[in-house]
Amino acid sequence: MVTLPNGVDINNLIEDLKIYSWQAADILLDYSEKISDSNIKYEVLKSVDLNNPVTEADLKVNEIIIKNIKKKYSNIDWDLISEENVKLNSKLSEFDSDWLWILDPLDGTKDFIQGTGNYAMHLALNYKGKPYIGIVLIPSKNELWIAVGEKVWCERRKNKSLEKYLLKSNKSLRDMVLVTSKNHKNDNLNRLIEKINFKKVINMGSIGCKIASIIRGESDIYISLSLPGKSSPKDWDFAAPEAILKAAGGAITKIDNQDLFYGKPNFEQGGIIVASNDNLRHETICWQLRELIKKYELYPSTLN
Repeated sequence: MVTLPNGVDINNLIEDLKIYSWQAADILLDYSEKISDSNIKYEVLKSVDLNNPVTEADLKVNEIIIKNIKKKYSNIDWDLISEENVKLNSKLSEFDSDWLWILDPLDGTKDFIQGTGNYAMHLALNYKGKPYIGIVLIPSKNELWIAVGEKVWCERRKNKSLEKYLLKSNKSLRDMVLVTSKNHKNDNLNRLIEKINFKKVINMGSIGCKIASIIRGESDIYISLSLPGKSSPKDWDFAAPEAILKAAGGAITKIDNQDLFYGKPNFEQGGIIVASNDNLRHETICWQLRELIKKYELYPSTLN
């Protein structure tokens, strides 16, 4: 049984996080309209680095979420990191508390710039390196995914309805629908996808959007394959999506079926990561993928 830090009531905290999240949604939706206007697009872009773009929306959401949490919970024993703050301080990696907030103010920035709608805000509260609370906000779909421990639900701002999910599946790899990155695929992953010949392949930005598509039943599996020495996802890409997927009955692990480990000095989630809609068959799915990758030599020597 996980107990929140002294002075924190879970119900009040969730209500606060809802308020903060919908404030973030307003910011993201407002800037998504601005960035679609070619006349002011480059005013929104703070970095035009195609591999690591930053927008004014990233910075505004980062500011408001951190400000709200620090103001309301100023005396609570927990730490907070965000993608944007780590960019400013690369040495930020040591924390005193067992509790750590992990924020990605805008996951899927490239899709945000391209206007696809496949972008999200991720906010997770980790306890001893494991996600306990997960928030995945998808403004374009009016969806706020919330996970607390083993419970997950989706809220919409206007009708306040709760939509609960419990995943079940018994599909072979070939019968699965794969959701894969729109902007971050590589030749090795492309070859694996060709060898498996999935029933369908959906291209999508934002890991949060991909995981939400699995929970909705629109897709079945997601594979992240990062080659050694190349760029890879970070803790803030996976923490909140992991929380909502596992609470819904899915699974997300390294390809050897080991849990993701959060808190490395570089925050990297490298190697091969598999997310599926079936926690009962997930180990078998990982084993099948490992065998195919070995057979076709799609990953250097030791899998990790």
